[in-house]
Amino acid sequence: MSAKYLYLASRSARRQQLLRQIGVEFSCRAADVDESSLDGEEAAVYVERLAVEKVQDVARSAGQGDAVVLAADTAVVLDGRIFGKPANRDDAREMLRALSGKEHRVFTAVAVSADGKTATRLSVSEVTMRPLGKALIECYWQTGEPEGKAGGYAIQGYAAGFIASLSGSYSGVMGLPLCETVELLEQAGIGWALQHEPVKHG
Repeated sequence: MSAKYLYLASRSARRQQLLRQIGVEFSCRAADVDESSLDGEEAAVYVERLAVEKVQDVARSAGQGDAVVLAADTAVVLDGRIFGKPANRDDAREMLRALSGKEHRVFTAVAVSADGKTATRLSVSEVTMRPLGKALIECYWQTGEPEGKAGGYAIQGYAAGFIASLSGSYSGVMGLPLCETVELLEQAGIGWALQHEPVKHG
């Protein structure tokens, strides 16, 4: 077990599930940041900025010492337009209609703060959604799944039936690309299921 302790700067059930999947021990501390994109901000810059702001916010509240903070942020992008979390049913329906039958990209940035330094990784995946009819979109909204999900869908849920193809990271589309996450955690001295001793540096 690592001598350091990890805080996940999120209440996301999906990110918690993914960390548990690889045997990482952690506690949750939700970050308080404005998730609005800036005018003209590109998706890669946007998700990385928010991931860094989240870890810095939680790192300040957690204090110094051996605490390590992990955060991530995800955006769905179609034709240069960033789709965040839908504000309401109409917003979700608009997103799904736009994504229907088209290929889009999912950007997820991961940030880890340790020993006063912050490192980041970026995952970009390409997803093609099959055509979705009005009735199917409405039925999907009624499940409650689109709420709080970037792009208005959850690939690990009912929306798995919408995905015609995916190139990239499945866990990245869920909201936490595990390959990049493990690399950052190893560098920060946080162990996971296949690494029982912390990485030693210097």
